[in-house]
Amino acid sequence: MEWKESLTLEWKREVTEAIKKEVIAFANTMGGDLYIGIDDDGQTIGLENAHKCLEAVSSMIKDSIKPDILAHTRLEVLQRDQKDIIKIQVSQGSRKPYHLASKGMKPSGVFVRYGTSVSNASDEAIRQMLMESDGSNFETMRSLNQSLTFNTAQTFFERIQLKFGPEQQRTLGLLTDDSYYTNLGYLFSDQCEHTIKCARYKGTDKLEFQDRKEFDGSILEQVEAVYEYLNLYNAKSSTFEGLQRVEQEEYPSFAIREALINAVVHRDYSFSGSILIHLFTDRIEIVSVGGLVKGLTLEDIELGISQSRNPKLANVFYRMKWIESYGTGLQRIKESYKHSVEEPYWKVSPNAFAVTLPKLQVVPPLQQDDQIENWLSDQETFTARELEEYLNRSKGTVRKIIESLIKEHRIIRVGNGPSTKYVVKK
Repeated sequence: MEWKESLTLEWKREVTEAIKKEVIAFANTMGGDLYIGIDDDGQTIGLENAHKCLEAVSSMIKDSIKPDILAHTRLEVLQRDQKDIIKIQVSQGSRKPYHLASKGMKPSGVFVRYGTSVSNASDEAIRQMLMESDGSNFETMRSLNQSLTFNTAQTFFERIQLKFGPEQQRTLGLLTDDSYYTNLGYLFSDQCEHTIKCARYKGTDKLEFQDRKEFDGSILEQVEAVYEYLNLYNAKSSTFEGLQRVEQEEYPSFAIREALINAVVHRDYSFSGSILIHLFTDRIEIVSVGGLVKGLTLEDIELGISQSRNPKLANVFYRMKWIESYGTGLQRIKESYKHSVEEPYWKVSPNAFAVTLPKLQVVPPLQQDDQIENWLSDQETFTARELEEYLNRSKGTVRKIIESLIKEHRIIRVGNGPSTKYVVKK
């Protein structure tokens, strides 16, 4: 049988740096055999000191290629045509992409085999190899960028008196056992390129901008900076109830905080799009990339069923006390609006989740509203529509008033749907 170079067979005349690329390419493709001491024509040249060359090649493979590839290689000295040659048997690796330690998981450091030649892997090929080796879970996949720093994260953890060394990073899922940074680590790093974009408008539509701002860097820094930005435009006012001063906000701070953290924790980071926050004169909209986790419905999450797309990220936020309890976010946002006419609401699409926070419009206490007292004293039964016309208020306001009257046992609901009426208890 003719012996010639192929997809799984390569010859090298002598020991050179190119051997590293050949070994990487075999491990990233289908495996193969590399012979040193044979020229391009298949003629045996041999090696003068084959055993010394073997040691040099072994050290080269060990020190220059990551992840550790020695478990997938076998080196030995053989004789061919009465001359010493080296055979390197490489099996297909289980931790692709294998790469030059000096270059990292970039096309310049990752090689694959096409026919009898070695080529640089494309970005897409590298991503596919990562998915094959690490699975499709974004958080646990190795980050393409391994030149990460954590100055900001270190400061945040020191502030809350938590350690942030390699041991803690492994426990949290930022670092793998073989010392690769994960995508979760990438999110916490100073090099994180996922961003949050904010835009402020003059009216209730997107026709005229007032300003725009984009926040980048560590995800921790982004959350804090965006919350401060939103709080800057959350106007505060004071009223007095008797001698007591009562502070009021245009938006519940809790709702802003909860909606922001939910958007960051539950977004799909496999998409490059930013979280979008729109500030109108009457509402704030927060749009996160990625719809609901597969298998969940909007009704499920409103009932408090929790399934985070990024559980390790959620766990870090929980340890930092940015998340107080799982599965209560939307319920608690609604509760922060319990005295308001307008309520928060959310919309879901296959690839996005949007939360809308309207400005607070507090319903005045019923006992201070003479109009309602007069209405009740003159009526035996009434409809919601009739009360809307009498008070000249919105459906939302009247709905709140009616619910309060029912809770106080001052009226009784009779029927349902369009025929619903309310009976006044005298």
